[in-house]
Amino acid sequence: MSKEKIALFTIFGGTGDLAQRKLYPSLFKLYQKGYLQDHFAVIGTARRPWTDEHYHEIITDSLASLDADAEKVKAFASHFYYQSHDVTDAQHYVTLKRLSETLDAQYGLQGNRIFYLAMAPNFFGTIAQHLKSENILTNNGFNRVIIEKPFGHDFESAKVLNDELTATFDENQVYRIDHYLGKEMIQNISAIRFGNNIWEFLWNNRYISNVQITLSEKLGVEERAVYYDNSGALRDMVQNHILQILSLLTMDQPVEFTENDINIEKVKALRSLRPYTPAEVADNFVRGQYAADGDIKDYRSEDKISPDSNTDTFVAGKVMIDNFRWSGVPFYVRTGKRLADKFTRIDVVFKRPIVNIFNHDNNASDSTNELAPNVLTINVEPTEGFELRMNAKCVGQGFATTPIQLDYDHDSEATANSPEAYERLLHDALNGDATNFTHWQEVAYSWKFVDVIQKYWDEHTPDFPNYRPGTMGPAASDELLKRDGNEWVYKE
Repeated sequence: MSKEKIALFTIFGGTGDLAQRKLYPSLFKLYQKGYLQDHFAVIGTARRPWTDEHYHEIITDSLASLDADAEKVKAFASHFYYQSHDVTDAQHYVTLKRLSETLDAQYGLQGNRIFYLAMAPNFFGTIAQHLKSENILTNNGFNRVIIEKPFGHDFESAKVLNDELTATFDENQVYRIDHYLGKEMIQNISAIRFGNNIWEFLWNNRYISNVQITLSEKLGVEERAVYYDNSGALRDMVQNHILQILSLLTMDQPVEFTENDINIEKVKALRSLRPYTPAEVADNFVRGQYAADGDIKDYRSEDKISPDSNTDTFVAGKVMIDNFRWSGVPFYVRTGKRLADKFTRIDVVFKRPIVNIFNHDNNASDSTNELAPNVLTINVEPTEGFELRMNAKCVGQGFATTPIQLDYDHDSEATANSPEAYERLLHDALNGDATNFTHWQEVAYSWKFVDVIQKYWDEHTPDFPNYRPGTMGPAASDELLKRDGNEWVYKE
């Protein structure tokens, strides 16, 4: 049975950075592996008046780092067509429809259409409306739309956007991409939990003390300054990536490992997020903004950033899940720019033994022998693998204990040959599998949780800047855990 997928991709924003850095290389890798062969075509649209020939040069340039065979690249690029397009002009969709139908017949695409909206969200509704009104959607194949974040600026704007999209597409045709859900080790969370009885048996408030999720970035805002200053770390990272990871960590076991059943359990987990009052926001969430340090500018001095900006470049918070499995277990989250290093990790901290029979070493005069907590660490990036910290006897006389660490990392060859996030997710979209995409109810509950925090911050002026580049954020982030008798597993 052939693994070839058949579809016409229409990329709105085909000249943009996302298309060139992620989409074209990912489609090429699917082409190299035989998932895309003869029966596919791509229409790139944007305002720029490019020719097909120039577009092919852009495609070729975007693949330069892959060191691919030149003839293979040329054959791949020949499937790409460019149309100068104003997404607000209905007449341009007439031309788009004509080209789509021509390519459908030329490549035998069976009416299968994937529309990728790699543009600002304020155009999503307009594009969807015209796709419907100009009859570009087909009746004899599938129609799917892939959209990038941000999906709204708060719950109300997200709902308006969703209503606009679902006026044209059914919910099962909408693929809201969150590239973290395409990462190898994020997808491994379900395998760890539900494929190993040792963990699933312990995966609850009887045995787990706390869980820590850290998404750390070493760089500043770079070329995303305009977007970032209107968003901040809370909206940019917590509302989507972090709460998606949290839902995978906390959901109950699905009846089957299917899109529908997993979505049901993720939504239940996000519905269980404890909503905070304004006073509780102040106690449970910390925000920060980086200062200057040597050659590094402070955030407010970055290009295109307002000199009096109160945008958060760091967030740390304590999240509680009010259900039977997780009641009483704090989930600590943090993310930020200009931190100590670039990495993503999850630390599951288990409770210490109720009774410590090794609390005194008879070979020492007055020593106590406190047991360290067991910690399961899931390293998402840049290293992919697991660490398990457990207690063992020290070598030598006496019975003092010491923490030891068991490690497993994916080998470099397997990691190098593993598909990247966008490649995985584009392949899933071709298969009609939205398991690793975000569904509307997940988006809605995430925004409702985040909106309370953002509203409180909007009404209170922070004392910024409050952390130095190269650290793990403001001191208040450490204090947040200390109040509960805990500490971050990862320290700078």
